[in-house]
Parts: sequence; structure tokens; C-alpha cells
Amino acid sequence: MIAGIILLAISCSCSGNKQKSIELNSEADLSGLTLSTAVGNYYEHKFSKRSDVKVFAAATQADALQAIRQGLADVFVADDIEVPERTLKDLGLKVAFYGEDLFEVAYCVKKGNTELAGQFNTFLASIPVQDIIEHWTKDGPQVPDPNAGQIKNTQPLRCAVCANLDPVCYVGEGGEWMGLTPDLLTRFANYLGRPIEIMLQDLGGALTAVQTGQVDMVGGNIFITEERKTFVDFTDSYYLCHPVFVVADHGKRAHIGIGERFRMNLIKENRWKLITDGFVETIKITVLAILIGTILGMGVCAALRSRRRWVRSAAGLYGSFIQGTPTLVLLLIMFYVVFASSGLSASSVAIITFAFSFASSAGNIFNSSISTVPVGQTEAGLSLGFTPFKTFTGIVLPQALRHGLPLYAGDCVKLLQSTSIVGYIAIQDLTRASDLIRSRTFDALIPLLIITIIYFVLAWLIRKLLNLLLIRK
Repeated sequence: MIAGIILLAISCSCSGNKQKSIELNSEADLSGLTLSTAVGNYYEHKFSKRSDVKVFAAATQADALQAIRQGLADVFVADDIEVPERTLKDLGLKVAFYGEDLFEVAYCVKKGNTELAGQFNTFLASIPVQDIIEHWTKDGPQVPDPNAGQIKNTQPLRCAVCANLDPVCYVGEGGEWMGLTPDLLTRFANYLGRPIEIMLQDLGGALTAVQTGQVDMVGGNIFITEERKTFVDFTDSYYLCHPVFVVADHGKRAHIGIGERFRMNLIKENRWKLITDGFVETIKITVLAILIGTILGMGVCAALRSRRRWVRSAAGLYGSFIQGTPTLVLLLIMFYVVFASSGLSASSVAIITFAFSFASSAGNIFNSSISTVPVGQTEAGLSLGFTPFKTFTGIVLPQALRHGLPLYAGDCVKLLQSTSIVGYIAIQDLTRASDLIRSRTFDALIPLLIITIIYFVLAWLIRKLLNLLLIRK
């Protein structure tokens, strides 16, 4: 059945959608069309106000561009720097027209951090910005960095980027961040004599991170707006951009075979390393969260079975809070509020969050499993002279495991699946790895198919190992 679904997905993907070209000359011609763009950006807010235009807000710019190829939208809009001609030609797309708006692009720093903003402005005035821009947008010659390798301060410059599209920002062959935004940030870090740390976050998360001090700067084609000025400070503008409206160029999209698609998504630029790195991160978070959550779950179980009413009530309240709060919301609260100033890494916060979430369900499973064992079993053990500990471990626990282990295995699988949301706090797990690949290849099938198989195998292994444990016991 699984093989059939995979073959169906491949056949549907290879068949493609044939669209007729749309001729547009201005924004007035957008009436009655579906327009795709990234969620949360300026264009979504602008065109959502028009009743005659339907907006398809995708998670990323790459997904929004992909929506044109899949026939989910008629027009794609973004900044002109984000869709170079070479990319459009490869995808069978073309520029319909350029908008008349003109936007200043800059970097963000924490409100009141005039020192860092001033240092960046001084740095910006000392480098050939236009030559660097042309290197990334028009394949111009590379501009050497005179400050490269001059690390004087061990404190890293922590930067968030909220664009994931060539040539603004993308992951290169060696797994390092490439593009105009990382280039300028790296040059600035070298200018300060500091190492650099770059993480990918959505625009909303990145702006929150710089406000809470989790990162020092945010970049990625961010417009200077009066509304944003109330929350963050901007550096001097380094680029002026126009909006560009893109449509399908009928008949210009080349067909790519399934073998070439695998090579493009895995072999080219060593993109398989993104999958392996994401796999290791997913396994680390899952295993540690299960181990810590299981220990905490034992405490929750003990509290639920306590003779003290207030202890049982506290444990019940804790369980109700965890069950009533979406895991994503809990993760964001822990990262942006509870541990915002703690200095903990995003992975550590994710492990703690999932452990607390898992402890609630594990505690309930342990409690209900123990409750299925008749009280007479305990009384019989004590009457035979066993200690309470030996009675529990030798008589009650084996019977409780038989009832609770299948449910416990199911919760372990759910935790594994839940880790797919850690990309919201800039962790490169399996799901985020597929996003990074799709932003380079614009092929949704192969990356998603690969991580689907990996998640399925991991879930099967968890259930298999725990079932073996149950049989052995």
C-alpha cells in the first residue's frame, strides 16, 4: 500500500500542471486572480485588503513560488532581488511586470542598541556594497574581505535570517550559509573580529528573537517601516528594491526525470548532508525528551496516586494544562518567554519542552496501568512476606507493563512526530532540512518523500523495540 502511494505521488508529480500564460501590465490587472507570497510579509498584508484578489500565503517564498508551478496560484509577488532571471528560466516562469513601489532594505537590531547599529553603519560605508550585490545577483566578480580570519573576540555575533531563497540566503555545498545577507553579516562579524552564528527563522520569530536579545541582528530583505520602528531599530539601508510579479511561461518548463530529481535533491551540493544532520537532531531531541519525560512521568504518577489531596490536584492541574495547550504554543512560550534570557540553546529548550509534555501523558499511562492491577495482588504479595518494593516490582509492575507499554509506545511515536515543529525556533531537524532543500530545488516531492519514509521507519522501530521489551518481560 505504501509503495502504491509513493508511485502515485511520483506519477502525479511528474505529470505536472499545464497552465496558460497570463499577460499582466500593472497591479490593476490582478483582479480576479490568485496571488501567492510568503506569509507575514508586506505583500500579504497589502493584497489581503483587496476584495478582488485572492491571496495564497505560503510558509516560505520558495513554497509560494512553487504554488505557481502547481497551479495553486496565478501570480507570485516578491522583492526583485529574490527571483533572479536564471531561477525563473529554470522553473518555466517569467516576470510579468515590476511594481512601482520602492522599499528600503536594512538590518534590524534590538531597540536602543545604537552602538551595534552605528558600528554596522560605519562598516557599511567602508565596503563596496554595490559590487557585493552584483556578485550575488548578476554573477559579478567576488569581492575579497580584508578582515577575513581576524577573530579578536570569542563572543559570537548571533544573527537570524528570515529569507531562504537564492541569492538572498541559502545553504551551500558545505552546509554553510550563502547569499547576499550571510555575506554582509559575515563581513561585519569579521570587521568586529567576532565569530558568527547564523540561524534561519520566520520573520515574526526573528523579530521576536532580536527584541528578547536571543540574536543580535536580523536580516533577509527586511523593509524599513514605521510600524517596525516601534519594536526594533534599523541600520542604514543597503538596497532599494521593487516588487516583481511572476507568472508561468507556458511551454518553457523542461521535464526532469525521476533519476535526475533524486540527484538534484540529494547528490548535488551534498544536500544529503542536510538530511543526515536533521536526522541526528531529530533523534537527539526525541530520545532525550523520552528519557527525561519518562522520569518526570514517574513523578507525575506518584503525585496522582498520593494520599494528599492537594498533591493529586496539582498533578491533575498540570496534566490539564499540558493537554489543553498546543505543543507548538508551549514550545514558543518556553523559547521566547521562559528561557528567553537563560542562554540555553534552542535544542535544549526543545528537549525540556517535549519532556514536560511527554511527562504528563506518560504519568497518566503509568497511573492507569497500575490501577488495572487488582489491589488483591498487592495484598497477596505483602501477606507472603514481600516488601512493598518487591511486591511492586515483582508482581504489580509486570502486569502494569502489559497494559501500559502499547500506550507508552504510541506516545513515544507522537513525540517523534511532534518534533517536526522545532523549526519554528530555528532548529534544523528533518522537516527543516526538507525545507532547505526545497528552497534550492523547488521540488516538493523528493525531499518530503524521503523524510516521510524516515519518520515512518523511526516510528516502526520505536514500536518494534518496545514490543520486544514487552515480550521479553
